Amino acid sequence: MKNTVYIYTRDLKRIFTNWAMIIIVLTLMILPSFYAWFNIKASWDPYGRTEGIAIAVTSEDEGSTIRGQHVNVGKDIIATLKKNKTLGWTFVSKEKADHGVKHGDYYASIVIPKDFSQKLGTVLQDRLEKPVIIYKVNEKINAVAPKITSKGASSLTQQISEKFVKTANGAIFSVFNELGITLQRDLPTIQQVEQRIFELENRLPEIKKVINEANDTTQKAGAIVSKAQAAFPEVERLTADGAQMTQQLNTFLTKSDQVLKTAEPTINETLHRVQQRALGVQELKNQLMEKDIAPAEVSAAAEQLKVQLTKQIADTGEVLTLLTDLNALSQQEVLSPVINDVKNVNTLLQQQLSDVNDLQQQTQNEGAPNQSVLDRFSSRTDQAVSKLNTLTNSYSSTIVPAVEQAIKEAKDKTARANSLLEEANKSMPNVSNVLSKTARGILLGQQELAKITKDFPRIEQNVHNIADKIREFQRKENIEDIINLLKNDVQKESDFFAKPVLLKEERLYPIPNYGSAMSPFYTTLCLWVGALLLVSILSVEVADEERFKSYEVYLGRLLTFLSIALVQAFIVTLGDLFLIKTYVVDKVPFIFLGLLCSFVFMTIVYTLVAIFGNAGKAMAIVLLVLQLSAAGGTFPIQVVPAFFQAINPFLPFTYAISMMREVVGGMLADIVKKDVTVLLCIWLGVLLVGIFLHKPLSKTSAKLTKKARESKLIH
Repeated sequence: MKNTVYIYTRDLKRIFTNWAMIIIVLTLMILPSFYAWFNIKASWDPYGRTEGIAIAVTSEDEGSTIRGQHVNVGKDIIATLKKNKTLGWTFVSKEKADHGVKHGDYYASIVIPKDFSQKLGTVLQDRLEKPVIIYKVNEKINAVAPKITSKGASSLTQQISEKFVKTANGAIFSVFNELGITLQRDLPTIQQVEQRIFELENRLPEIKKVINEANDTTQKAGAIVSKAQAAFPEVERLTADGAQMTQQLNTFLTKSDQVLKTAEPTINETLHRVQQRALGVQELKNQLMEKDIAPAEVSAAAEQLKVQLTKQIADTGEVLTLLTDLNALSQQEVLSPVINDVKNVNTLLQQQLSDVNDLQQQTQNEGAPNQSVLDRFSSRTDQAVSKLNTLTNSYSSTIVPAVEQAIKEAKDKTARANSLLEEANKSMPNVSNVLSKTARGILLGQQELAKITKDFPRIEQNVHNIADKIREFQRKENIEDIINLLKNDVQKESDFFAKPVLLKEERLYPIPNYGSAMSPFYTTLCLWVGALLLVSILSVEVADEERFKSYEVYLGRLLTFLSIALVQAFIVTLGDLFLIKTYVVDKVPFIFLGLLCSFVFMTIVYTLVAIFGNAGKAMAIVLLVLQLSAAGGTFPIQVVPAFFQAINPFLPFTYAISMMREVVGGMLADIVKKDVTVLLCIWLGVLLVGIFLHKPLSKTSAKLTKKARESKLIH
């Protein structure tokens, strides 16, 4: 140990007593920091300055006439994009756009065809055609830019779709709202007609008695008939008004039938979206069923499953709500089988979500997923996919006819009410005629009263029939329920169906900019580069090493390299924090963990060179290249090839970047403790190799180096 300290102190003395050496060492201390600082600053906020990414936009839309109104959706899109500053939208001709994309003047182009508005308007016709937006991208210009431009194009089509659905639904719900308001306004009139019919029915025995008594007392009959004639015009007026109102209601529902059909694609689209997500869940389920799946992979798959299942539950819930409301209009509840099928799918999805939570919890507690829960989840996933396939396959043959049947029955109810009131209205002249005959009979005497007595049973039966039909309608249907269903807030309803699900994002450990998020990777990388610079400039050999034991030479010169490497780490971490203002939550741990990384990296690189000479430098460079790809510093390790995933757990970068990310975003002590432990174990293993194998291995490598130097090509 004494000789080790001697070598170290002699190295320090030689550095501080040689001004050229001081300059070289200071340069080696500072130079690696520039690598980190420049890269972090260059990538500080690349996605916040996308307005410079040029996208050519061309609209050739000629517009279309829809229900007597001229529309040009392409023109509206251009007007919207002119206000949008997220990308560099440039409005040019199609020829200039094609030329610019090919020659790199624009990263991409968007062309709105001539028939865009025309195809969009086919939603109101029997033959539907989806409009197309042509998107071209030049992928050779830059690797990342196509992803950004594609996001812009996708966002544009999504906005158009949402606006179209909102407008179409707004028209439907406006019709419904108008109908509900009309019914509510005329509801007192309808109720008065019903009340007067019932009153007339209740008074029929009295009228009959009066007619019978009129045979004996014409004077009494005259008074009663006069009273009935006085009240009759009001009943006749109310009956006529009610018949006219229900006729208008029936006509209105007939017109609304065509508008309601535009809601059928919304249900179909939602069911297909749920089906596609169910297939995605089935794929993730297949991953979970694989043998020897890692807990981290189970947790990642479980998180994806929970997102997909939550979206499916919300979508099926919205379909249930719409189908239930329509079913309320149906006397035979024709949509009940479909509703039960959707409810079963919704229940299966909720059970799947519960299974996923159980799997995730058991994996965290036990280190592996429970097979019985996996089997149960697999069975429910297959059931859900099967039921959704059945629903979507039978949509046109089962669901669409059922929806149309529900609307038809609503129309039939209104038609029955209209028929009932029209029948009452037709019966009124008969009643009026009878009363007139009764009045004349009083004057004409007993002969005319006999005729009235003969006609009265038929009149009585007509009134009873009308009253019975009204009571049957009231028993089976509630007109206030129909009004409540049809009345709605048009704006809210159309907004809801245009965008039925909102995404609530909760950010854990938010980092304000991309540069700060990449600082763990670039800081770690620069420390390894700094170690490579040191072994490239400074010698790992001691001039008079024959005086010392092999391990004394190894440890003595290692202390010199470690001292310089620790200063490198101190400079780069302080520069990250205070020079370029990198966002770091735990600043002091950031500095100390940087020192630890440099300490471990320097030991690894120094040991490789001390044992293998120039070959060790090559090994350190190869190890650096492998760690760039396999440590998960830039892309998630799950998206790289299997080879890099396999070596990931054995690389120092994996744990160094992990613990540096913790202190940047917000430290979790258990993760940092694990990473520090692994790095210290790596350091100890390398140190032991250097102490015990330095002498035998260095002799072998020395022969190779000596022979290579004979070529006069290496130093």
